Amino acid sequence: MELDLSPKLPKQLYGGNGGSYLAWDPSELPMLKDGNIAAGKLALEKNGFALPRYSDSAKVAYVLQGCGTSGIVLPEKEEKVIAIKKGDAMALLFGTVTWWYNKEDTDLVVLFLGETSKAHKCGEFTDFFLTGSNSVFSGFSTEFQCRASDLKEAEVKTLVGSQKGTGIVKLDPSFQMPVPKEEHREGMALNCLEAPLDVNIPNGGRVVVLNTKNLPLVREVGLGADLVRLDGSAMCSPGFSCDSALQVTYVVRGSGRAQVVAIDGKRVLEVTVKAGNLFIVPRFFLVSKIADPDGLEWFSIISTPNPIFTNLAGKTSVWKALSPQVLQAAFNISPEAENHFRSKRNSDAVFFPPPS
Repeated sequence: MELDLSPKLPKQLYGGNGGSYLAWDPSELPMLKDGNIAAGKLALEKNGFALPRYSDSAKVAYVLQGCGTSGIVLPEKEEKVIAIKKGDAMALLFGTVTWWYNKEDTDLVVLFLGETSKAHKCGEFTDFFLTGSNSVFSGFSTEFQCRASDLKEAEVKTLVGSQKGTGIVKLDPSFQMPVPKEEHREGMALNCLEAPLDVNIPNGGRVVVLNTKNLPLVREVGLGADLVRLDGSAMCSPGFSCDSALQVTYVVRGSGRAQVVAIDGKRVLEVTVKAGNLFIVPRFFLVSKIADPDGLEWFSIISTPNPIFTNLAGKTSVWKALSPQVLQAAFNISPEAENHFRSKRNSDAVFFPPPS
């Protein structure tokens, strides 16, 4: 069966006048199921409130647009209420309860990428809501609800039955949600647009890597991530993950061309990627991208908290590591041709500016 790596857009699963939740369908993007990866996107309108829920998967959340408030309750911990904005990344462990709120005119949009090896369905997130018409608490009998909450039957019916919304609701503008605390952000969120750059190539591109050093929770989540911003017409060096990690990429902004090469030198994907696309690079497959003139920005998760990559271009490429004689024999070329090849791309760059 031929591997389908073509980029896909998400479909809405639920929503209302407070916003919507969308997800990528494993039946349309089989690599999600094959790689035990899922992807979803929450879009909250003004005064939109995503009801408290927990998930069957560990994941990384990335704020694509807007600003708002998030409540995070780690297992057996107190609630952390943090202000979030575009560029923020958060690592969400198994069993973490979250809620999300937007009080601004601009929609708050949050991307979720995660691993589903322990999930109910491979390639999909399943959320368990604490309140609302599909609340897990409402599934218990009145007797169990009363004894668990120490309330009378009428009180329990009011508690459980008052919220008619499902997943996302719209709050009254006068309702006062908890005020975020700056100290709660420490160790919980990292802004990838403000963090120190791990790679910075003039006219080429910039990278911020999310790992165990700048956001320790990613170790427990078991995922790494990065934000890559490629300048107009610049190229990202062909490379592959050499620790069997899977790359799941969401295009945040701009557009460009992508090529993926598999076994036996077979090109399995050549496509123009655009903002909103999600595509996956299988383990050990090589990938390279060239931005269109308006540039290209993407956010990726890698299925290991500290990924290692090998590049086929630049000073640190595998070509430059091999001895001249080996390259001559391997390519079946003259010493002059090998020397000319070796003399090119002698910078440490993984991004290459457009030809002058």
